[in-house]
Amino acid sequence: MADQPTQKPSCGPTTFLNFPFEDDLDNLDADIAVFGIPFGMPYSPDGMANDQSFAPDALRQTPTDADIGYTLNHYDFDLGGPLLDGRDIEVVDCGTVTADMADHAAHYRNAEAAVRKIVKSGATLISLGGDHGIPIPILRGMEELGEKITLVHVDAHIDWRNEIDGEHYGYSQPIRRASELDWIGDIIQIGIRGVGSARTGEVEFAKAYGAVIITAYEMHDMGMQAVLDRIPDGGPCYLTVDADGLDPTIMPDVISQTPGGLTWVQMHKLIRGLVRKGRVIGMDLVEIAPSCDVGSITMAHAERVLCSFIGATVRAGYYDKVA
Repeated sequence: MADQPTQKPSCGPTTFLNFPFEDDLDNLDADIAVFGIPFGMPYSPDGMANDQSFAPDALRQTPTDADIGYTLNHYDFDLGGPLLDGRDIEVVDCGTVTADMADHAAHYRNAEAAVRKIVKSGATLISLGGDHGIPIPILRGMEELGEKITLVHVDAHIDWRNEIDGEHYGYSQPIRRASELDWIGDIIQIGIRGVGSARTGEVEFAKAYGAVIITAYEMHDMGMQAVLDRIPDGGPCYLTVDADGLDPTIMPDVISQTPGGLTWVQMHKLIRGLVRKGRVIGMDLVEIAPSCDVGSITMAHAERVLCSFIGATVRAGYYDKVA
């Protein structure tokens, strides 16, 4: 692959929470880097620009300036203080990876190259999707870390399909592709339920790999702390969150609404628990379809997920400066 993206990331009219825009990934000096990856590999020639591809900009544009002021500066009871806890933390928005509608794979190449640079800089990555194909280039780019990574996956579906209509890199396949990477170790899947694209063979393949599949009903019965106890300590860890892994009462803005998903309290506890177990090197939030939202419920919870992750990593001491 090329040493750098063929084009620099672009940015729309605003950045996430008005954090500074930074597109010089070769000289990135930040603690947290927000990055939009809007397109997965489509299963049909006209399927690339789907509703989910608008989510990165929608997530950036939903809060008003007044809301952003509150989010950044006021006491947040979800976190125990202001978002950045009064610390010297540099958060930047690296824009949105470029795409070429005549060459769908170019988007993944550009995304992977950008992720490699962000990881090499030492920044924690927050990726805004896009459909669930985007962890494929992200996890490829995580090779730059040089360590075995635990993958934690929140979803209604297991995403272990190998091939659909000749395509191997779409939204039903990211966990199968992750399992093929030498630097991905344990895979823990949380909130699985309902009927998705998985056949019995894919479930058996996932179990043969050693994936820990925790259904939504097991999760509700055992509690989130017991789920956390099944995730290895120490890290590094990467968190991928499909919005339909959360219950549709709080994330209705998805294509596959499936009752019984994670509640807000469970998601909040998962994030806080993960960062305490070891370093979480990044996360993505995917499969939000902006045109399907109901009273901005999804966007409100999406912002809470992202802010909870930022605030939790700050308080875990990830960015403490060594004198």
